[in-house]
Amino acid sequence: MSSSSAESKMALAKTVLSTIGSVAATAMLVRTIVHNYIPPELHEYLFFGLKNMFIKFSNQLTMVIDEFDGLVNNEIYEAVAIYLGNKLPPNIRRLKISKPAKENNFNITMERNEEVTDVYNGQTFKWIWLCRQTQAEHFYNHRDMNSTLKSEIRSFELTFHKKNKDLVINSYLPYIMKEAKLQKHENKTIKIHTVDYENMYNLHNMWKPVNLDHPATFGTIAMEQDQKDMILKDLERFVKRKDYYRKVGKAWKRGYLLFGPPGTGKSSLIAAMANYLNFDIYDLELTVLMRNSDLKKLLVATANKSILVVEDIDCTIDLQDNLANRAAFAHSNGYQQECKVTLSGLLNFIDGLWSSCGDERIIIFTTNHIEKLDPALLRPGRMDVHIHMAYCTSCGFKLLAANYLGIKDHKLFKEIEDLIDTANVTPAEVAEQLLKEDEAEDSLKGLINFIHKKIKEKEEAEAKPKKVEIPQVEVGMTMGRGGADEYIPTCLLGTCGKPT
Repeated sequence: MSSSSAESKMALAKTVLSTIGSVAATAMLVRTIVHNYIPPELHEYLFFGLKNMFIKFSNQLTMVIDEFDGLVNNEIYEAVAIYLGNKLPPNIRRLKISKPAKENNFNITMERNEEVTDVYNGQTFKWIWLCRQTQAEHFYNHRDMNSTLKSEIRSFELTFHKKNKDLVINSYLPYIMKEAKLQKHENKTIKIHTVDYENMYNLHNMWKPVNLDHPATFGTIAMEQDQKDMILKDLERFVKRKDYYRKVGKAWKRGYLLFGPPGTGKSSLIAAMANYLNFDIYDLELTVLMRNSDLKKLLVATANKSILVVEDIDCTIDLQDNLANRAAFAHSNGYQQECKVTLSGLLNFIDGLWSSCGDERIIIFTTNHIEKLDPALLRPGRMDVHIHMAYCTSCGFKLLAANYLGIKDHKLFKEIEDLIDTANVTPAEVAEQLLKEDEAEDSLKGLINFIHKKIKEKEEAEAKPKKVEIPQVEVGMTMGRGGADEYIPTCLLGTCGKPT
């Protein structure tokens, strides 16, 4: 019985081998005939014809996702590359790994022609990353500066059962886009961008980024806890209200005004907000801009999930002057250069139609003198939240002592707290005194001496008699009631408030 079984298995094996040999011989014969008797120009046509014949009998559907959509990047391609980086199976044979300069995280992606299987809603989807070379004269990747890839076409192919076509388009691909956006946001290195004025006419290179390594957090800022809680609650509410902003017809943005004396921590608070939200910072200097149109271009070039900062707004733009009259005066004196940024241009930038060019953006203005700002800037919708950065308080001092000295209590704390409530000492000044000595007690004694000195200077300044300033008169040009230019004396110092 066993002998008969063995013989039958041997016969089956011979039949299989014979069949394989016949198929191989037939394939070789076909290959030889195609190579020798069919012109090369018809090879590709014949190949695609056979491929299409087999596809007709297949229940599989393949979607091709190219790297570029015309002249711009294909967002789906970029999202798939990020998404599949976390879906690579343990048995994958080849990986691509990179780390951009000054970035903190590694980028792990598929290697060419590797296959990844993903499961979504119980359905199986197969991905493969294809890269093929083409003749350089027939194709040029204008966005790829790597000379070895200028003639390479890259794409992802997604294969799945035909019945899942609607699932892929309506659910699976949107899910991938959302997941990729979250992964990119979580893994990114926060950057601060400054304007590259040499590339003001290149939309993709107007901002120059560098890593933001500022360590400030809401736990290290010397502010009252109630104020911190208010800011955190407002930020959390803002990032969760995309649908709400759309429902009420408002651009998804939030304006903050940070005002207070120098050294009270305005810049540190901005860094803490960026670290908390994982948002990039765009630092805008208005004084170097020549026209309102530059503002619009800079706004369009900023990314979503970002913080746009204009520091010392009271110093960077002359908002109190009649800017239209100033422009007319310049023109009448032969100056052809266009007037710099105007109040109306700035208001349109933060609250007009151009302010809606993007989502989830925060605009922060800082000033040391809120009384100098035009009231038009201060209303809700432009500066929604006003945050007073005050002098250091006893609560702020305790936080700084814990951060800088590593202590939460000391016999000198009571004396310092009594003094600091009456002295106008900034958190920056307190921090500087705490850094001067290695021993905690020496640092606290130095701080006490510094506060006494500040109190004495304050008392001496208050004791000095104030000088009575007489308004100076300067001839300036305004528009007459009839529309003609008239020279009317105007008050230079702004104490009288009306033309004399």
